[in-house]
Amino acid sequence: MELGLRSLVAGLALVAGFSVAGTALAQKSGGILRVYHRDSPASMSIHEEATNSVSIPMMAVFNNLVLFDQHEAQNRLDTIRPDLAASWSWSANGTRLTFKLREGVKWHDGRSFTAEDVKCTWDLLTGQAPDPLRANPRKSWWSNVTEVVIDGPAQATFVLKRPQPAILALFASGLSPVYPCHVPAAQMRRHPIGTGPFKFVEFRPNQSIKFVRNPDYWKAGRPYLDGIAYTIVPSRSTAILAFIAGQFDLTFPYEVTIPLLKDVKQQAPQATCELVPANSSTNLLVNREARPFDNAELRRALALALDRKGFIDTLAQGQGDVGAAMEPPPSGVWGMPEGELASLPGYDPDTAKNRALAREIMAGLGHGPDKRLAIKIAVRNIPTYRDPAVILVDQLKAIWVDAELDTVETANWFPKLARKDFQIGVNNTGSAVDDPDQQFFENYGCGSERNYAGYCNRGLEAMFLEQSAIADQDQRKRLVWEIDKKLQRDGARPILYHTRLGTCRQPHVKGLTVMVNSQYNGWRMEDVWLDK
Repeated sequence: MELGLRSLVAGLALVAGFSVAGTALAQKSGGILRVYHRDSPASMSIHEEATNSVSIPMMAVFNNLVLFDQHEAQNRLDTIRPDLAASWSWSANGTRLTFKLREGVKWHDGRSFTAEDVKCTWDLLTGQAPDPLRANPRKSWWSNVTEVVIDGPAQATFVLKRPQPAILALFASGLSPVYPCHVPAAQMRRHPIGTGPFKFVEFRPNQSIKFVRNPDYWKAGRPYLDGIAYTIVPSRSTAILAFIAGQFDLTFPYEVTIPLLKDVKQQAPQATCELVPANSSTNLLVNREARPFDNAELRRALALALDRKGFIDTLAQGQGDVGAAMEPPPSGVWGMPEGELASLPGYDPDTAKNRALAREIMAGLGHGPDKRLAIKIAVRNIPTYRDPAVILVDQLKAIWVDAELDTVETANWFPKLARKDFQIGVNNTGSAVDDPDQQFFENYGCGSERNYAGYCNRGLEAMFLEQSAIADQDQRKRLVWEIDKKLQRDGARPILYHTRLGTCRQPHVKGLTVMVNSQYNGWRMEDVWLDK
């Protein structure tokens, strides 16, 4: 696995101007890291938003109880490191997880961090707080937590309904920071307070997000940077030209397409660009509650119409992966091997045969060349969503479906999906953690806020619980594959393809590792420094 991963990353990285001697330089303090941002988020609250437009910049403001190693490209259970928790331990029956907390840590406003803050945070996330979150997109992550017990100012114990060894991976995600008890949720949306290496300065909608170095950070000598400045540039081409011209040190992560990577390589050969999978799938959301898509046969026809290789070849010049719910190996830890996919509906590479079967289904439903089905495809109004939606419109014509795009601005996108206010949609789902507990419970669990398609299979959900309790990783993987196959056969959330996305940085940006199986977990920025 490790050799395959290294080979993959080496093969995907477009590296120019790299100096081995440069990596041995001592870290330098000072400077502002300049990054362009792709859009204007709805708020600054990680716990209330469902997009990396918030988590990528805001991760630098906070700390977690535990965190994935920021210098390991692949997130795994064995790469989890202490953060606000100095250590952790399990009870003998696996239902009590105790965190021993660091002492002397201060919030940015000078208040002391204690176990009360841990309890307050997870009371919010489990819906037990008196001042609830406005939105709670990852509530399903913590459905196994019954309570948080404070064992003193520096110790907290999570009491679980059942054993869940992989819950540590959920704690380690950049989407799981600890919030302060004394700051109301409304303020955390506008001016968040954390314990992290950088203090929040301001968010100007459609303009910028700014942070300054935390001089009292509990990690001695960190961070190296004086601050981070994100400039909001919605036009992808404008942002890339500005990066090429040297106006930015770092592109917005996982946002540079294959053609744009080539432009950067030609016009800024000194830059380093990495093209990685990053555990992001482009998927088809079919609202099972909206007619006519409450018909299972119609949903099956849509799945059979998909030409997955066509998406990859057109949009990514062949640089993408066909897979199911879990990210394919070798970058993904839990994905099915290619041979396991071929028997699933729509995964047969013979697209003509698949579409012929889809047309038979459509004819049986009363549709044909002279009686086409008119629909709307909801799509977030940024290129990484619009581009595949345009391809989908063309592909659906082959089965007598005429679709038009319904573009939605970022601030309205996730609320629209949560309301089920769409027929079908094209979505990019970036998995925050490469673990089945996150993917299955969040995106396919009955009643989950992020189960946008409304898929609910109680029998399969029992298998979700079964795999979650298995400590043996090989045994667990076999059950995970069976679950993933069932999800694809049911057309729960058809996966169009797994994207590979680029991140570019100027040669003076040091100390940054781009993760290959999550785009949410590598942006603490405390070890990043500028060699200039």
